[in-house]
Amino acid sequence: MKIILIGPVYPYKGGIAHYTSLLCRALRKRHEVFMISYKMQYPRLLFKKEQKDYNNKSFQVEDTRYWIHTANPFNLVFTADKIKKLHPDAVIVQWWHPYFAPCYWILARLLRKIPLIFTCHNVFPHERFPLDRFLTKLVLKRADGYIVQSHLDEQDLLTIKADANYVVTPHPTYNAFKMKNIGKEKARQLIRLKSDAPMLLFFGFIREYKGLKYLLDAVLQIKKRVPDIMLWIVGDFGEDKEQYLEQIEKNNIIDNVCLVEGYVPDQEVEKYFAASDLVVLPYVSATQSGIVQIAYGFEKPVVVTDVGGLPDVVRHRETGYIVPSRNAHEIANAVVSFYGEDKGIDWQGNIRKQSAEFSWETMVERIEGLLGNL
Repeated sequence: MKIILIGPVYPYKGGIAHYTSLLCRALRKRHEVFMISYKMQYPRLLFKKEQKDYNNKSFQVEDTRYWIHTANPFNLVFTADKIKKLHPDAVIVQWWHPYFAPCYWILARLLRKIPLIFTCHNVFPHERFPLDRFLTKLVLKRADGYIVQSHLDEQDLLTIKADANYVVTPHPTYNAFKMKNIGKEKARQLIRLKSDAPMLLFFGFIREYKGLKYLLDAVLQIKKRVPDIMLWIVGDFGEDKEQYLEQIEKNNIIDNVCLVEGYVPDQEVEKYFAASDLVVLPYVSATQSGIVQIAYGFEKPVVVTDVGGLPDVVRHRETGYIVPSRNAHEIANAVVSFYGEDKGIDWQGNIRKQSAEFSWETMVERIEGLLGNL
């Protein structure tokens, strides 16, 4: 098939850009894919941080057309005309935030004779705001098919379009961050951590809905039973950094926490995951998470909370632990149990066995099946 794929790719930063790049590569193994990205993604007024990273080209997609200016209707008319001239069999668009609703609504109307699929990274945004449901419904109702990656997103989608034509398929694993294939010992040398120190990893943008405060309270309990425990917090803080620093000091866990603040370039991701024993996602809300699949790419078990789609991709006590959200005590129990039972090697094998379920080939097959039903 001839497929138009729309979304962020290199040099744009972040998980959606990584996902779109890997999806494009997977689709290109079996189809003719035209990758279309943005000449302008977010205006500076709304997104003040740097949106691009030119330092690492490992996720670069060849022949990307940077056509779309998300805030310029005239540009969208010209873009739609160029897409129509390619005579595609389908258009697949990445959806994750209602900011894009006006842009995609215009494109959907102009391309209404071409089958349109939305890949929903989340149907509704993580941080809700007035009109988000209206904007989401406005644009998603115009699609012919949907890819959702959690049962929560499936439920949310059906509240918008009860007769939606969709497939549910898990978020694929990110093996692409394993760039140098370094082992745990080498990774720990790089981050200057003792080879025998127990290490937890919290990775990614730090937002309130990710529940870091519960993990910090858990570390206070964990250190009583695993005294040399180390929690590495690697990611970009929002405006609430001070409250976390105060909590670390109040809990007297300064010596048990290492902060690596700021955006982590793609080539630097590997050493933190390779060095870790266990990746922790103490989220209070979620749809699905690429962090779990980055961890799986390094065969690292996880601790996740029972929110959104996180339990969909974790086998309790086989590839990780599923614990109640907002519960520092249960997070602590899971971590202590992990070190006490020494299940790391067994669980790595379980993660490998589960890898086919989370492969990009499986994602492509699900997309093909969805397109075949349109």
